Parts: sequence; C-alpha cells; structure tokens
Amino acid sequence: MLGVLTGFAVVWLIILTGYVIGRLGVLGENAQTVLSRLAFFVASPALLLTTLSEADLHTVFSLPLLVAAASALATAGLYVLVTRWWLRRPVPELLISSMSASLVNAANLGLPICVYVLGDAAYIAPVLIFQLAFFTPLFLMMLDSATSGRRTSVTVFAGQVVRNPIVVGSLIGLLLAATGTRLPEIIHEPVSLIGGAAVPAMLLAFGLSLVGSRPMNADGGRRVDVALASGFKLVLQPLLAYLLARYLLGMDGHLLFAVVVTAALPTAQNVFVAAARYGQGVLVAKDTVLMTTVASLPILVLAAALLA
Repeated sequence: MLGVLTGFAVVWLIILTGYVIGRLGVLGENAQTVLSRLAFFVASPALLLTTLSEADLHTVFSLPLLVAAASALATAGLYVLVTRWWLRRPVPELLISSMSASLVNAANLGLPICVYVLGDAAYIAPVLIFQLAFFTPLFLMMLDSATSGRRTSVTVFAGQVVRNPIVVGSLIGLLLAATGTRLPEIIHEPVSLIGGAAVPAMLLAFGLSLVGSRPMNADGGRRVDVALASGFKLVLQPLLAYLLARYLLGMDGHLLFAVVVTAALPTAQNVFVAAARYGQGVLVAKDTVLMTTVASLPILVLAAALLA
C-alpha cells in the first residue's frame, strides 16, 4: 500500500510541477503542445515498443482485454440509455457525452500510473489497443454519420488507426514478443532512453493544461451532464470492471487490481479533441476531462486500499 501511495505521489508531484511551470510561464506559450506532441509521436511509441517486446502476451491480452472492452462498452451503453431518456440531448452531443463517460486516459495518465503504481506499463496495453483500434473509431464513425448524414467508410478509420504512432509502436512490440525476437543492443538502448521521456513529458504537459481551467460554469447549462458522465466514468466503469473480473472471470490479486485501476482512469483528453472537431458537446467534454482527472485520485487510492 505504501508503494502504491508513493506511486500516486510521484505522478501528482510531476503534474503539480507542470502546473507551476505553466503559471510562471517558464517554457512559453506553446510548451504544452510541444511536450504533448513529443510524448505522443516519439516517446510513447518507444516506451510501448520496449515494454511490450518483453511482456507476457497471454497474461496481458487475455482476460484484461476482455474486461477493458466489456466495462467500457457497458458503461457507454448505459449512459446513452439513461441520458437519452432523461436529458433528451441531440444524438451527436449524446455520443460525445458517452465518450466522456467511458473513454479512459490510457496514454497521458494511464502509462505513468501503470509504471509507478502497477509497476509495469504493459498493463495499459489492452486498454490502448481496444480504444485505438475499435472503441474510438466506432464513436467517430457514429459521429461522422450523425453530423454529416452519411455513412463513413470503415477503411478510412482503419487507415487512421494503423497510422497512429502509438499503435505502430505497440504492434512492433507485440510482434517482437510473439516471435521471441530481441532488438540489438545498439537499437534497444536509444529506443529505451527515448521511451523514458514519455512519462515525465505527459505529466508535465497535463499539469500545464490545468492552468486557467474553470469547470462547471453555470452558464453552460450542462452541469448535470458533466456530473453524470463523471460519475459513470469514475464509479460505474471501475465497478463493472471489478464485478466482471472478480465474479465472472475469477481474477484476483495484482491482475484484478490492475484492471480496476485502468478502468478508473479519468476521461481521455482526446474526447475534447473529437468534440471540438465536430462542434458538439465541447463543454461537457472539457469539464468532464478536468473533473474526472481531479476526482480520480481519491477513487484510485480507494481502489488501492481495497485491492492492492
């Protein structure tokens, strides 16, 4: 338990450092963008490549992948049913809110938390693969159809998925692990060093993004949506993951703790990117990302106290 709390402390101290840097303006106006792009396009693919190349694929991708997929799909589906009947929002906005309630921040916070709290970045791989290869493209296809009135080709989104640098890095790592191949030392060492920049870059960039954020503005008229999406994300999704993993799949120990922690991660920041792209649910996406990120700490600590 002390090790878990130490892991959380490390993560949030780096986020706080990023926030202070942002408040002081030390790195200039574009620091968040530069750090985020460095982490996404360079460091994270390198980290996942080296991590997955040495992972036990059967342990990582059997039951954890099923739990990640089932808990996310169930949470999204229940949110749509409840809010469609209760709040009666337009379909495009409803889809963005459903993403906010079920899409976890697997990269920017998932990777650091898996490294420092769970002890292995490989635990986030099933969530990343499921979200990047299926869950996010599914939502984007529905959004495209709902906003343009036409169906979008599956091949278009499939092409976007395979060009994603995180997917590319993950697939190379999986291929190496599946074939038992090890990179030559002269290649492995620089790739590993570059991957080491992923976690601090992500956390500093996230701290920078919190500067000036003011969630739950009454003028937006979406406080109920934000509160409901946040509750589904931080309470319902990890609860569903626990019930499925513990009682249906018989998981226990550290693996059970890992699937619950990854399900309890806050809303992914790319939900806001999707909302801005389609001009739907921007306020709900932005506020849910911030609210779940702040509120996820006690939820994760509680999960650690009960399961670690």
